[in-house]
Amino acid sequence: MTLAELDRWAIQANWGEKRRDCLKLYLQPFVVMPYNRALCLAWAEVMSGAQARGYRIECADAWIAATALLYDIPLVTHNRNDYLGIPGLTVISHS
Repeated sequence: MTLAELDRWAIQANWGEKRRDCLKLYLQPFVVMPYNRALCLAWAEVMSGAQARGYRIECADAWIAATALLYDIPLVTHNRNDYLGIPGLTVISHS
């Protein structure tokens, strides 16, 4: 999901081919977690759990949160409020 958002950002900002190639090169060393049934279930639990607690979470943010929960890793973001209402999620943010 994060990679898709970065690609969209570059397209919307009308980045040229050279700049988009630089982004691709920069992202190469990062691990991309594949989708699987466990991740799909975690996403469903995040979406339903947030709603049950009176919070709204965007679909894309739920994928990111579900991945962090599934792999028991902290979520680093500048948008802490996007992840309110998700129990067990460790959020690291300066906001």
